[in-house]
Amino acid sequence: MTTVIATRDLTKHYGRVHALDGLDLTVEHGQVHGFLGPNGAGKSTTIRILLGLARRTAGEATVFGEDPWERAVDLHRRIAYVPGDVSVWPNLSGGEAVDLLARLRGARSKDEAYQHEKKRLMDAFQFDPRKKGRAYSKGNRQKVALIAAFAVPADLYILDEPTSGLDPLMAVIFQREVARAHANGATVLLSSHIMSEVEQLCDRVSIIRAGRVVETGTLTELRHLTRSDVSFTPSGATLDQVARIPDVHDPVQQGDRIRLAVDSDRTASVLPALATLGISDLRVSPPSLEELFLRHYGDDLASLEAAEDGEDITSPAGPDSRRTRRARNGRA
Repeated sequence: MTTVIATRDLTKHYGRVHALDGLDLTVEHGQVHGFLGPNGAGKSTTIRILLGLARRTAGEATVFGEDPWERAVDLHRRIAYVPGDVSVWPNLSGGEAVDLLARLRGARSKDEAYQHEKKRLMDAFQFDPRKKGRAYSKGNRQKVALIAAFAVPADLYILDEPTSGLDPLMAVIFQREVARAHANGATVLLSSHIMSEVEQLCDRVSIIRAGRVVETGTLTELRHLTRSDVSFTPSGATLDQVARIPDVHDPVQQGDRIRLAVDSDRTASVLPALATLGISDLRVSPPSLEELFLRHYGDDLASLEAAEDGEDITSPAGPDSRRTRRARNGRA
């Protein structure tokens, strides 16, 4: 498989601030690769380096085997980029802005195939191309970039929070266009805060924290790092009996049901043990990407909540408190 994006020990320093601190990222041809992390984790800095808009401090970064800083002009002919906050020319209409952006990537305004694709996308995104840029909302400015990106075929789509400002219906249209581009052989790097979007679209996921990738793999490969939620109606089983089964975590009685957590790679051994005790109406919910994300950022969430509550985060009620444990388990 051909590697499209590769970084190795990539670092970027802004004075004393280490935006990237040894980031290793690989995106293979034909993948839709999710790139996850909160604001400040280094996602946008990574993307700027891959686009040749920022120069790395140290390490390696290549796109299609080329140095993006040295070969930015050539690489941009093969890349479609959509940022999370789009600015448009105030005196150009939306249609003129789309045409201008498309021409920068080699499209010819009078080309029949381009015009057909542009019209299809404008209809799909319910976009009025006649208004001036100054009149567009954030969502409509986002549509300008999305339509321009998808109207001209690209080998690589780099999408940085692309659905920011879009309503749920338009977000679904976006997902369909990514799937269409993927089916046509394109590679996609998708940075998003919307976990369901990433779960639906991405083949692989990389989670970045403090300028480093802390987890990477397919969703199937990563699910073993989290716990499945299991619940059932006891028809003989008692809470004490359930609690004694190896690999069962946090069993609780909730009304007429018992709920517990199981490490995802141990589910196959726990379920037969539960069956021997007598259960009915069994429900198993696989771990979500959000739970995996909170595994790495639960401490940050708990510290923020503690600060908001005026708590001392170094005290026993701090990051290792009940709130932190809930965040780690993906529960509110």
